[in-house]
Amino acid sequence: MLLQAQAPAAIEQAAQRLASGSLVGMPTETVYGLAADADNATAVSQVFAAKGRPADHPLIVHLAPGEGEHGWRAGVSHYAHSVPDFAWRLMEAFWPGPLTLILPRRPEVAAVAAGGQSSVGLRCPSHPVAQALLSAAARHGVHGVAAPSANRFGRVSPTTAAHVASEFEALGDAELLILDGGACPVGIESTIVDASRGVPVLMRPGMITPEQLQAVAGQPIRARDEAAPKASGTLASHYAPSAKVRLMDARALQAALDLLGPDARHIAVYARTPLKAARGVTLRPMPADAAACAQDLFAALRELDASGVKLIWVETPPAAPEWDGVRDRLQRAAA
Repeated sequence: MLLQAQAPAAIEQAAQRLASGSLVGMPTETVYGLAADADNATAVSQVFAAKGRPADHPLIVHLAPGEGEHGWRAGVSHYAHSVPDFAWRLMEAFWPGPLTLILPRRPEVAAVAAGGQSSVGLRCPSHPVAQALLSAAARHGVHGVAAPSANRFGRVSPTTAAHVASEFEALGDAELLILDGGACPVGIESTIVDASRGVPVLMRPGMITPEQLQAVAGQPIRARDEAAPKASGTLASHYAPSAKVRLMDARALQAALDLLGPDARHIAVYARTPLKAARGVTLRPMPADAAACAQDLFAALRELDASGVKLIWVETPPAAPEWDGVRDRLQRAAA
């Protein structure tokens, strides 16, 4: 059931569903999420089951914006303890926005959403529909909403309501309510920083760069290590279409297209560099700006996959830090 999220009645209906233990398709600035009350173990278990996601692979809990008893500070206090000062600084600087912080979890809350770990990932989204829904749900007693990407586990994340509908026409006997908030403006998942061990550790790159994080945290952002907790979207293979994804530089792409000629019709190409190909080969331009490419990426992969090609060749993103999030998603899609 697609509902236009601009209608206050739609927000209230979705909030009531969350409070009653049902699931909701929810837009955020990053991707669409499959949302459940993070403190309702039965509802959260339904999210894992619907996605086919391993129960020990933790979900990110989304918090309402603003101040007061329903704001994100109250949400952090509900779910986390022993929050380091640098984590508070990162929240102040980047929330609402596409940053997730992994923090020590209060043992009495969100154990299922956290995949049984002693830590929990929290973020406050900036999308106005997400904010309206989270605020309305908070008024119904929902402290936070677990909302992983609304797609089957390991597949391409959804950035429109139609993508969610194509993944989940129904959940069991119930129709999934999906709030249509338009295309997601960021387009790839949040940057994740582990703050559960007293130092900032980058777990997943996104559109907030390590340099930006370090400037606010006031200390170096460390690389992920073997002792790090599990986090969303960090498996080697993830974000994958049915077609096989391969990354190549522009020269290798053109050489391969020249070699195959008309036999390349089963291949789609997503590239920043203008390329020449035989008639019938799908060429989709990749935006030259990192933020624009992030916004376009998952929709492009879904569109090319839906065309029925067997292979999707993608021009390798630049090595610049602002491309880290896009490059990470493509490397996992190609794994």
